[in-house]
Amino acid sequence: MVSLHNPEASALVSTYRSLVPAGARRRIVRRVPGPVRNSVKRSLASADAVRSAVVARALGANRKADRQGSDLAVRVVRAAGRHLRAVEVPGATAWAARARNLHILVALLEEAGIDHFCVRGTTSPVPCVAVPAPWRAEVEELLRLACAQNPGYVGESARGQQRPGTSPAGWRALRDRSVVHVTWVVCDPTGHLVFGPEFGCDIEFWEERDGQFVAPRPNKVVTEIPVDAGRILVEQKRFSPVPSLYNTGQARTLPEFAATLPDDHTFPIDVVYTWVDDSDPRWRASRDAARERLTGVPGGGLHELAANDSRYTSRDELRHSLRSIHQYAPWVRNIFLVTAGQAPSWLSTDFPGLRVVDHREIFTDPAALPTFNSHAIESQLHHIPELAEHFLYLNDDVFFARPVQPGQFFHANGLTKFFPSKALIPSGRASTGDQPVNAAGKNSRGLVAQHFGTVISQKMKHTPHALRRSVLEEIEQVYAKAHRVTQHSRFRSPHDVPIASSLHHYYAYHSARATVGDIRYVYVDLAADTAQRRLDDLLARRNFDTFCMNDTVTARDPEAQSRMVADFLNTYFPVPSPFETGAGTPAPRRPAPQTERMAELGYAGR
Repeated sequence: MVSLHNPEASALVSTYRSLVPAGARRRIVRRVPGPVRNSVKRSLASADAVRSAVVARALGANRKADRQGSDLAVRVVRAAGRHLRAVEVPGATAWAARARNLHILVALLEEAGIDHFCVRGTTSPVPCVAVPAPWRAEVEELLRLACAQNPGYVGESARGQQRPGTSPAGWRALRDRSVVHVTWVVCDPTGHLVFGPEFGCDIEFWEERDGQFVAPRPNKVVTEIPVDAGRILVEQKRFSPVPSLYNTGQARTLPEFAATLPDDHTFPIDVVYTWVDDSDPRWRASRDAARERLTGVPGGGLHELAANDSRYTSRDELRHSLRSIHQYAPWVRNIFLVTAGQAPSWLSTDFPGLRVVDHREIFTDPAALPTFNSHAIESQLHHIPELAEHFLYLNDDVFFARPVQPGQFFHANGLTKFFPSKALIPSGRASTGDQPVNAAGKNSRGLVAQHFGTVISQKMKHTPHALRRSVLEEIEQVYAKAHRVTQHSRFRSPHDVPIASSLHHYYAYHSARATVGDIRYVYVDLAADTAQRRLDDLLARRNFDTFCMNDTVTARDPEAQSRMVADFLNTYFPVPSPFETGAGTPAPRRPAPQTERMAELGYAGR
């Protein structure tokens, strides 16, 4: 922790001094009075009193660099269609890369004494910092010096051409631009993750007109302020979200930009997984015994897809799905893992924000256990203790594939979004000959038609399901008989209702609590001949919000399929999440600096 009595110890000050030589610092701040500089240092030290390693390891430094202001590990990567220089950061994540860029920019401006304030309400998720236009020459000099020490790039926007921040020609090309984009590129030690210009920051130069500073482009909050408008300090995470456990310090802004906006998601959002360890001998014996008892009853035979081994096969998908949350969804509050008294050996069950929930904690009728039916388990999710009203339900074969926002799943007023598939529910009533997924869809259609008078036809995409606890509670009351039958089906049956993955969405839609959403999603059938090609394409492009990897039939060559999945997941998600213990973490593809646990990597602000 930084001492409040020693402004010189501030991490913002340290960041600035590690990037800008002493002589240059003196030139930049020559016109800033000493009392003002000391005041800035004190405010920075106060803002930095609690700070995670988003300013150390996750911000691209290491212990040696902290002491010497140099020795960053730099390599050449490909981003934005060209080769750029990047700093290697163990434990790099999308949110940390963006927070790193905002932090560096704010640190430079603060310590140089350059007036600025962070801006919200632009149409882009890119963090934005406003600077009065009279300071432009000082900002350009400052960034040229900083980019010489820590390779950075500037351009018109995140999508435009990126030029080295040290290039005079690059700055001349931007001289008539009122918005400049700056990026310090980051990659993880494997080189599989590269966070380029889209994770940078915008600088807006506000012109002075008639005693007002005027914004160069629209935003949803305020575009004109008095020249002498006061500044306030708020958390940097207001402008570049990071997980709630971590802290990136504070930054200057205007009161208007610190206020809660109508489209801010102010409610907590949790994640729920259902998971099973199919290799557990006790679990397998229990399943086999239950299956034998059921199939011995006249008329009790199971459809071949109701309990085949592929339905329960685990290839360490959960580990990588958790990595995808840590990597791309920093706004998730708590994660609940619903299991049959099991937990992966690699799972750090004592990490804050993660809880393993046994089926016995949530099933209203213990006689329904043990169960091997995901529909039955899903029917009880709303009984999880301390679960938020708004939560995402994921199977462990569903992954976030790039940075996602709460607004892709929930409206700011609490309404949920759902994602219908092009796949259709077959016509007719459910029968024992139906595939379990089709029978469940038909049953859901019958309940909706009975209650609302409409006929549904579409299945749902295999994405995270945005759910509301209160809607699930209501469904349990309104459809009590169907709910009870589903809870007591130990295996998928023709009588199941897909409560969490279908009925919730249509029921909420018809009661004005859900809308149809849109999401970039892809489903990969691992049993298909095209599976390898589709995984390769997904890895090369990384252009989907979510994806699902699944198979409903046993693979012809299970070992080859497992290798294919493992290679893909380890490459797509190479960075361990804080939910993992050190044991069993896959090694990087090439030698890399020692990777320590998250608390030492810079996520220590817990």
